Amino acid sequence: MRLFTCSNCTNVVHFENTGCVTCGARLAFRPAALEMIALDPEGTPILTFGQSAIGAVMPCANSAIGGCNWLVDDGDPSGFCVACRHNVTIPDLTLPDNQLNWQKIELAKRGLFYSLLRFRLPLVTRTEDPETGLGFAFLADDPEAEGEEGHVLTGHAEGLITLNIAEASDPEREARRVALGEPFRTLLGHFRHEVAHYYWNVLVRDRGAFEDFRRVFGDERLDYGGALERHYAEGPGLGWEQSFISAYAASHPWEDFAETFAHYFHIVDALDTADAFGLRTNPDVETDAVGIELRRTFDSYGSGTIESLIRAWVPLTLAINSINRSMGQPDLYPFVLSEPVFDKLRYIHSLIRSSALAIPS
Repeated sequence: MRLFTCSNCTNVVHFENTGCVTCGARLAFRPAALEMIALDPEGTPILTFGQSAIGAVMPCANSAIGGCNWLVDDGDPSGFCVACRHNVTIPDLTLPDNQLNWQKIELAKRGLFYSLLRFRLPLVTRTEDPETGLGFAFLADDPEAEGEEGHVLTGHAEGLITLNIAEASDPEREARRVALGEPFRTLLGHFRHEVAHYYWNVLVRDRGAFEDFRRVFGDERLDYGGALERHYAEGPGLGWEQSFISAYAASHPWEDFAETFAHYFHIVDALDTADAFGLRTNPDVETDAVGIELRRTFDSYGSGTIESLIRAWVPLTLAINSINRSMGQPDLYPFVLSEPVFDKLRYIHSLIRSSALAIPS
């Protein structure tokens, strides 16, 4: 993710900031321009010299209770920012733990939407399409229910993503991560995985683009429930590492797609962050249509080929893993990008690039 600057004093600020530590100005993220804006006490944007005037903006309706630092900059009548307006259900915020967990969840969700906006992927709310629009239900377990009836399972169903807010509790999430053997069980990882199912519906199923998908991931018509039962009972087959990015990806083509889609987001956004801090272990050079070398800051979100992303990614992960080992820590990136996984990442790269919405001039 990019670094940002305060529009009042030009100090470097971060995506999560609600105020500038240098000048004290209130900060808010403007999604239409992917920039941080300083606001005066009346909520009017403070623009530095050279910035273009912007239209009417207002803080998201969740700015007080949810800690959302995004602006409503498109006049949406809901009063919610482009990320929060996708919420369908939120937990009971009168309970302190619920409110804290929900705020953590919302921060991770805004990280997801930052990428969705950078990729210019289509976004439709449940208000716009109640049947298949993208929505989020953040729910808590019911301690009074018997057995599994009161337990909330994280998952996706026709655009509605359900997340158990207990996942925002570090001890609870760590216990589940160890139990399920998932090295990247994070809130942001959950969002990236579950939203992949939504985009499979939108970009593959609804377009009837099954042939290309099945050639790379296999036949999704395989019994899904039975495949997951076998996975949890028996685990992945021997040698799964040679064809899949994770053990869970080996359970079914839908989960393979979702795991690879999420991993592609991991790669692109981590490279974007590394570039923002000037970390490049293997500077890449791309060539335009007439063969002219383009030497510039590496834009992972706009990279034309999956090859250029991987050439930047692999040496960076080797360096980071080596640093972790020197500190006595396990590898930060414990994954192997085999040739079949590389082909799947290439498919995701092409799918996202071909589905980007045109931005009006």
